[in-house]
Amino acid sequence: MGRATAVCLLGTALAACGTTPAPRADRPGPTRSPASPSAVAPSPSAVAPSRPPSLAPGPGGLTPVFSHGPRNRGKTVAFTFDADMTADQGPRAAAGEHFDNPALIAALRALKVPATVFMTGRWAEEYPEEARSIGRDPLFELANHSYSHYAFTGDCYGLPRVSAARMRPDVERAYAEFRKAGVPHPMPYFRFPGGCYDQRALRALSGLGVTAVQWDVISGDAFATDAAAVERQVLDGVRPGSVVVMHCTRSAAPTTARVVRAVVPELRRKGYRFVKVSELIGESTGR
Repeated sequence: MGRATAVCLLGTALAACGTTPAPRADRPGPTRSPASPSAVAPSPSAVAPSRPPSLAPGPGGLTPVFSHGPRNRGKTVAFTFDADMTADQGPRAAAGEHFDNPALIAALRALKVPATVFMTGRWAEEYPEEARSIGRDPLFELANHSYSHYAFTGDCYGLPRVSAARMRPDVERAYAEFRKAGVPHPMPYFRFPGGCYDQRALRALSGLGVTAVQWDVISGDAFATDAAAVERQVLDGVRPGSVVVMHCTRSAAPTTARVVRAVVPELRRKGYRFVKVSELIGESTGR
């Protein structure tokens, strides 16, 4: 996936999702590590039935990258939403900037649309109740978007850069924050901040047990004020097996809830079925 597609990930802007508490859902966690949720004994009511599907490591054990599902397994599409907050942007939240979008989450629930939320650990730290609500709702699956939302490569849309030595700890710290927030089983999926990665970044996460998840459809919701234009971009881009990247923040992606309410009925009319990323990966691996 070309790095040019990462412009939709807001760069230094923030995206987040918030909502009200929802029922607990059992979710499997990533490969065990000291900072991962699976390293902590779960409560009896939150025992994971099995490990979710993932891709096999690449050549030399590199972290595998997933961009879309099979094109020939029926009309499935996965909506993904990035909940971004960088490590140094707490003062903006303290000053009253809102990085949640309860209306978006409410729309997904009302329309019964499964979705995968890629959340930063810093966001979960700031909004633990919202993180817990999303992570325990069986309609959603919560995945890792790093702790800091710092870039894993240079020249990544103005994001600060994390050193190679800190890449894996940054991902592990996010899982630790999800655990603190009460998310029982975050998924072993990771989205690079800004969508930017290279061989060094893939190598740094080798052995962590995550599948890096990109996309093949850019919604264009970042900073958009014309909802109709975003709707057209999604509808024109979706193909069987597509992964659509969107955002859930009132400040930086204000049209997203409206876009979802418009495109979901249209895609269903065209015969599409909404799934989570885990189902697309399962279709790709035969699981």
